[in-house]
Amino acid sequence: MDTLRAMQVIVAIAEQGGFATAGRQLGLSAPAITRIVTDLETQLNVKLVARTTRSVRLTEAGQRYVDDARRILAAVDDAGDAARGIHGELRGRVNVTASVLFGRLFVSDLLVAFLRLHPGMEIATLYVDRVVQLSDENQDIAVRVGALADSSLRAVRVGAVRRIVCGAPSYLEAHGIPQRPEDLDAHETIGITALGAGLNWQFRRGGEAFTKRVRPRFFVNAHESGITAAEAGFGLTQACSDQIAHQLRAGSLKAILTDWEAPPLPVHILHREGDRISARVRGLVDHLIVGLRAKLEILARYELEPATVT
Repeated sequence: MDTLRAMQVIVAIAEQGGFATAGRQLGLSAPAITRIVTDLETQLNVKLVARTTRSVRLTEAGQRYVDDARRILAAVDDAGDAARGIHGELRGRVNVTASVLFGRLFVSDLLVAFLRLHPGMEIATLYVDRVVQLSDENQDIAVRVGALADSSLRAVRVGAVRRIVCGAPSYLEAHGIPQRPEDLDAHETIGITALGAGLNWQFRRGGEAFTKRVRPRFFVNAHESGITAAEAGFGLTQACSDQIAHQLRAGSLKAILTDWEAPPLPVHILHREGDRISARVRGLVDHLIVGLRAKLEILARYELEPATVT
């Protein structure tokens, strides 16, 4: 039996959630997938996959085998990278995660450019507004906005984004412009609950950071929805400069309370392969470092015009 092929099959089943979808990914028929799994289970004398008419799931032994198989398959790919050398053609798949808006606005075009440079590469993105554990969700690279927790991941800082309170001109004309964070109590606010944001807005007074608890009537679980509601003139929201750069430039949102602006949030690229980082991951990390630093430098140079009511 081709053990490496069997490992690829069991990992694909774990990631795709079924035999048919794993087969489509690998270019194998469902009967071929079934035969490979059966042969592997017979060889190991252990049940790896529990199947019913409605679901496919890994057994405890199957999950352990998949975890080990992923490491072995990554090592095999690394050996190929080493044999080809850093100047050889990059091949293989890299999984990249980022928050939804940052990924769409700042990362995706860099990934497309990388794929055009390297026809042998594949990239899969996971854009979600939560902290993704790279090893648990089989991600190779993360682009993360905000302070980092202690971990064994390698992190490279590429810039920072600002935290800005903003509102539509129509709202500010109708309700006035808050001059202090305490004035927010008299205003409609929009709570964005993604990544723990929402009620506690961040500010800085006299060089010290502090939070102001707001009382929204409207809560959304996605940054884009909160920004859209602010553009529509419903109320004020706090967002990062990368998320509302277009709206600020177009004038559909205006920055307020800029004298009280909180310290910026760092942006890092993280990867989980340590000293044994593969050539394809190293190549993409280097590409993202250059691209994101250039983009965030331009963003940092943008000067905000204080909102005024005419």
